[in-house]
Amino acid sequence: MSTQAKPNSTAARDIANVLHPYTNARRHESRGPTVLERGSGIYVYDEDGNEYIEGLAGLWSVALGFGEERLVDAATEQLRKLPYSHIFSHKSHGPAIDLAEKLAAMTPAGLDRVFFTNSGSEANDTVIKFLWYYNNALGRPEKKKIISREKAYHGVTIASGSLTGLPLNHEAFDLPVSDRFLHTGCPHHYRFAQEGESEEAFSTRRADELRQMIEDEGPDTIAAFIAEPVMGAGGVLVPPAGYWGKISAVLKDYDILFVADEVINGFGRTGKLFACEHYGLEPDIMVLSKQLTSSYQPLAAIVMRDALYQGIADNTARIGGLGHGFTGSGHPVATAVALENLRIMEERELVAHAARMSPVLLDGLKRFQDHPLVGEVRGIGMIAAVELVADKATKASFSPLGRIGGEFFERAHRHGLIIRNIQDSIAICPPLIIEEEQIRELLRRFEATLDDVTEWARENM
Repeated sequence: MSTQAKPNSTAARDIANVLHPYTNARRHESRGPTVLERGSGIYVYDEDGNEYIEGLAGLWSVALGFGEERLVDAATEQLRKLPYSHIFSHKSHGPAIDLAEKLAAMTPAGLDRVFFTNSGSEANDTVIKFLWYYNNALGRPEKKKIISREKAYHGVTIASGSLTGLPLNHEAFDLPVSDRFLHTGCPHHYRFAQEGESEEAFSTRRADELRQMIEDEGPDTIAAFIAEPVMGAGGVLVPPAGYWGKISAVLKDYDILFVADEVINGFGRTGKLFACEHYGLEPDIMVLSKQLTSSYQPLAAIVMRDALYQGIADNTARIGGLGHGFTGSGHPVATAVALENLRIMEERELVAHAARMSPVLLDGLKRFQDHPLVGEVRGIGMIAAVELVADKATKASFSPLGRIGGEFFERAHRHGLIIRNIQDSIAICPPLIIEEEQIRELLRRFEATLDDVTEWARENM
């Protein structure tokens, strides 16, 4: 399948060719950027009519696939009825109220207060501000540090980008912006375990490191610990055995708030409604976005415990207002689309469907575990990664890191498959609507790309 793009020289296309984030490989200038024109179901089509399986659901997010008419109708109806209204100055509107109530009912017990933003980055930025505001309100001005993890992804604003633990998101941006942002060790057993160290022992070591960090910094200075239950943009990293139980125990010992970033995980991606359910997590704050609207509209939500909300509300009453919010917070069109998106997911039982389809995807990918280029296959639900290595025995990566992953990304297009390479880990995260035969076709295209890259590696790596 040819995907040669038309020659072009416009500024927009040139920018798209250079700005290829989260990979160390520049796009092949001989082909240029892929300009997508339309989508249907799990497929997208470029300006030349070439078909691709969207194997990353856009950016981990298009749960219902492309072209869902009910979402189009929901947006259109709301645009005609009330295209915009803000939620400042004691005003609101039906879709925002209904969605807030829906999210309070869906999320884990105790998470009853909702604040809307336009993106996960804005949401995590807001979480930081709320934590600082809350501790100031309680007379704890030193309790401001937030612990994240190496390889975590929590956004790209100055503050949320500081929480992110990926070097590419820090390099040349002067991030982290202050010493209030700390990063403890990444829970990737395959890459960071010591020789002979079991998953349980590795988890214990990571928990002990967190405990030591808290002690060294001073427990009274730590406001919260933030984490994705399953790490996404850091490489689709599924926590090792015992990890979350041990980490949760440390947080409880020091009475440190836990922020669960479910921006990628939430709404069925892991085979449960929320990934916190897999690990028995009880967050104080949950951050949601992406599959909330299937990314048909930009929207994110912070869902928090009443005690946190009340501390913020009481201080707001005391000083005369809350100096935070966004023009598009709780946008009526976005919240109307989210409500319809959640209705469709429930009617079609897509969370259960994702759980049923998970073995088809994961077992299919595990067939490549013995391939000479494959170091690890990992995943949960409908999100997975295949890590390419130069030496299976030593787990040695290719040099330069990201080159072979970038080549895989590029060549997958030729086989009608869009994936994401996170350095040399190939991430797959298809729309939740994908059916069994479509997964098998995705796997066939993945295998064809792997064969292609294997031949290329013999000559070039």
